[in-house]
Amino acid sequence: MRKKVIAGNWKMNMLPNEAIEYIQTFENLVKDTPHEVILCVPYTDLFYCLNSAQGTNIKIGAQNMHWAENGAYTGEVSGKMLQSIGVQYVIIGHSERRQYFAETDQTVNQKIKAAFENNLKPIVCVGETLEQREAGQTAEIITNQTRLALAGLTKEQVQNTIIAYEPIWAIGTGKTATSEDANSSIQQIRQEIAQNYGTEVADEVIIQYGGSVKSSNAKELFSMSDIDGGLVGGASLKPEEFAKIVNFE
Repeated sequence: MRKKVIAGNWKMNMLPNEAIEYIQTFENLVKDTPHEVILCVPYTDLFYCLNSAQGTNIKIGAQNMHWAENGAYTGEVSGKMLQSIGVQYVIIGHSERRQYFAETDQTVNQKIKAAFENNLKPIVCVGETLEQREAGQTAEIITNQTRLALAGLTKEQVQNTIIAYEPIWAIGTGKTATSEDANSSIQQIRQEIAQNYGTEVADEVIIQYGGSVKSSNAKELFSMSDIDGGLVGGASLKPEEFAKIVNFE
């Protein structure tokens, strides 16, 4: 049976002192959860969060990485750099990265491969826009993104990839896909993986839902057959609210 993995994406929020204070509050609220808990934090918070989370059940992830190990890429951070300080997870291909920083399915694929080369577990985002959804293209968009993102990976690597289905129209808007719609889309992603890597792999892949997840809808979403937790944005910035999402039962 797949575990629930619940990750918070702080985006460009939280100074180091705020991050330390957050974890001091949050760790006591989630210490008894059976679920995997991840905080994906800005680069400037990584070291402080890794120190503060030592001895707790909170894992720390980054929000992006470059595909190259080193080189003339001013302002970028490599997977090797993240791995060297103890980071375990990294978000790749978030819609905001695709929208504002020209990331493509090809660069997402390069980053995933680089993540595995550095023993990082990627959280790979896929999702459709409102226009694509209204045009009936949801299944086509998310299965294409999934296939291109995972191209060239081994079955073992695919099995160890976390996929986050995040309909772009639901991110930060307060709008949420119905639990049935979200589950159906995730089933389509799982079917795409099964076609390319086999049913056994598809059945093991963790696929989260993201998009205006909050404590009031977490239980309904996470109780669906194919939704394995969530990638949570704004609601993860408040430790008490995020803890309620983690402890959704």
